[in-house]
Amino acid sequence: QYAPTGLYQPGTITSRTVLNVFGKLVGNRGRYILDNRKTGAVHQEFYRDSDLKIGAVINVWGRKIILCDCDEFTKEYYRTKYGIEDFTPVTYKAPPPQKPEKTFPPYTGFGSEEDSLCSCMGLLLKPPQKDFKKFMEKDRSGMESNILRFLAKLITDSPIDKDRKFIISYFLSDDTISVFEQVQQNTGILGGKFLERGRIKKPGQELFKSEPSEYFKAQDLFVGARVCFHGHNFLLVDADQYTFNYMEKHANEFSMADSGVILKKLKDIAEPHSREIRQVFVATDPEHTKVIEYEPFRNLIVSITDGAFSEHEIITLGRYYSAREEYEMDLHFLLAVAQEQLKKYSFENFEQLSAVLIYNDREKCGVLPHEMCRTICKSFKLPLADDDLQALLTMFEDDRKQVEYKKFVDGLNWRENQIPAFQTIKLP
Repeated sequence: QYAPTGLYQPGTITSRTVLNVFGKLVGNRGRYILDNRKTGAVHQEFYRDSDLKIGAVINVWGRKIILCDCDEFTKEYYRTKYGIEDFTPVTYKAPPPQKPEKTFPPYTGFGSEEDSLCSCMGLLLKPPQKDFKKFMEKDRSGMESNILRFLAKLITDSPIDKDRKFIISYFLSDDTISVFEQVQQNTGILGGKFLERGRIKKPGQELFKSEPSEYFKAQDLFVGARVCFHGHNFLLVDADQYTFNYMEKHANEFSMADSGVILKKLKDIAEPHSREIRQVFVATDPEHTKVIEYEPFRNLIVSITDGAFSEHEIITLGRYYSAREEYEMDLHFLLAVAQEQLKKYSFENFEQLSAVLIYNDREKCGVLPHEMCRTICKSFKLPLADDDLQALLTMFEDDRKQVEYKKFVDGLNWRENQIPAFQTIKLP
């Protein structure tokens, strides 16, 4: 077996050996001749493949190196040529030491928690970074307000406070909440702003601690939820149409508005009560119209689930299976109703409305997108319900689903193009 001999002095390993015959004995001079017999030659030994294996120590220019592992090609080579099967790697270094967990001092109470935490990150103080991407995606855009509004009541035994009504608005752009109280006549309650817009911490958390506090999220608010805002307990009893539509559109974020999840949950609970459900349906619908009112439907779900379903989940089911009557609206009838509303509120800004629509028509083709017309009409505060406005705009759409805005404004102009009253009479 070949073994390394270590390091050699310069000139030791050479093909020609030089001998000093006299060694400075004669006249203090030396005489040199070539050693033909090569008696002082050094034969260098080299490593071969048979010397190498996992766990072996080799000398590489004076440094001891241990072989720890090899690749698949090398394993296959040694397995085929030498019959070696054990290729267990050698642990060549200790695992890295665990990094010490970074601890922060407790919150002092000055400023927001995020702002105080920034003073622990470095000597140069920087303001806390806000989620700019989320703000741009969830900011108000046209008719998309990205605000979830709920109607709420106080959970209290006080006869004065239990009838108070509040509007809770959740702003999706920055996760802030504001609360306004509705004005009620002859109650002594003035109404107005009840809680300034801002993020609200969930109750039951320690104030002065190192970890960031948990705040209310959009998923915590739904019809039937009980929330505590700074010591005031609210029960959410209703929501506006935009909130229901938004939550159902983003059902992957809001489980209370996911009809698929609710139906699966209901099926597991209601399967043993299938006979009872059919009896209730038959008793509620004696004329076999296959349609029942929402209240008996809601009461049936509550009795079957025994409180397992929130009010919002039952509303989602009712909206999912609601009977929508499809009928063709008459254009003259719609215009007559709209003109009656405009006349009632003395709306006469038809020239200004037309001018804004023409200004937005950059190509001067006489048509504009449906949503753009709707947004402009809303900016003029047309006293029309949103459904009526949508239906009217649809009536004036061309083949490319573009609204002919001039005909639309002329149809609304009750001063110049008033529709006779007899045209508004229609059979049901």
